Amino acid sequence: MGELSAERHQANILIVDDEPANLKLLDKMLASQGYVNRILVQDPREVLPRFEQESIDLVLLDINMPHLDGYQVMEQLMALNLPLLPPIVILTAQQTKDYLLRALAAGARDFISKPFDRNELLMRVRNLLDAHLAHRMVQDQKAVLEEMVALRTRELHRSRLLVVQTLGRAAEYRDEETGSHILRMSHICAVLARGIGWSEQQCDLILNASPMHDVGKIAIPDAILKKPGRFEPEEFETMKTHAALGAEMLEGDDSDLMVMARTIAISHHEKWDGSGYPYGLTGASIPQAARIAALADVFDALTSVRPYKKAWTVEAAVEFIRENSGKHFDPALVEVFLQQLPEILVIRDTFIG
Repeated sequence: MGELSAERHQANILIVDDEPANLKLLDKMLASQGYVNRILVQDPREVLPRFEQESIDLVLLDINMPHLDGYQVMEQLMALNLPLLPPIVILTAQQTKDYLLRALAAGARDFISKPFDRNELLMRVRNLLDAHLAHRMVQDQKAVLEEMVALRTRELHRSRLLVVQTLGRAAEYRDEETGSHILRMSHICAVLARGIGWSEQQCDLILNASPMHDVGKIAIPDAILKKPGRFEPEEFETMKTHAALGAEMLEGDDSDLMVMARTIAISHHEKWDGSGYPYGLTGASIPQAARIAALADVFDALTSVRPYKKAWTVEAAVEFIRENSGKHFDPALVEVFLQQLPEILVIRDTFIG
């Protein structure tokens, strides 16, 4: 309570009255009680500038004034849309109910009748200041807590990204792919997502989730994973299990990042015409993030050197994408891919390896 009392006496009290005698009287009353920050305004046109300059904790406001009356002053203060407006106390010689109700409706919290009763005025000032300062302390604590939550959220996001990047690299090492493939593929995903109207937040999400698309290959035996030639039918069936295995590895976290990573892992080998795996999904039933990842992955894989193949030319890979529009790939995404091809080629030339 002592801390609140000390803060109360340091509060900024704005006193607005066109009568110098009233200002002097109010100033003297408040000074006698230890209020040290008293701001006196005789011209109501100065209220708004002073209010914006100072951190005001309480306003004592006359109603009948030249240039701007108290109602107009309150209208100006309300228009600031402050998260926490200080209490406004009306100073008035009027006692009619309609007059007081109008003041309260305009934003006043209380009123003090003229001529001033010293004890009544000081009690109202103290009570309103205590309530306002307590409310401000709660608001400050809320802001601190919100920042702590935001900081913890950022830390969790960084931790998840580290998990994503570590597992993505582990999958690359097993598959003898380079980190550059993952970088190119994920950045192409972001370009395609942006091209179809995804928000920047969602584009960032797919940029960071898509590197996990082949994480399930960690569980595929080397004899199959690193085989230089074509797979036998039973070997290909084993290879196809990496999609479901990857999704299983990414379970247990419902963050947006990990949900999208699981979605891409399980569905990036589905094809628009239903001939993909593991579920044979067709068309729009394939999650859009997985459709994006499939196109980005295939294009970069075609134009990259692998132990079992040479790199295709860009022209040949683009022609393959065109030919498989509506078969392997979402036709709408193919159109975006073709539109964004110059930016995609910049990505290809940026992350070389």
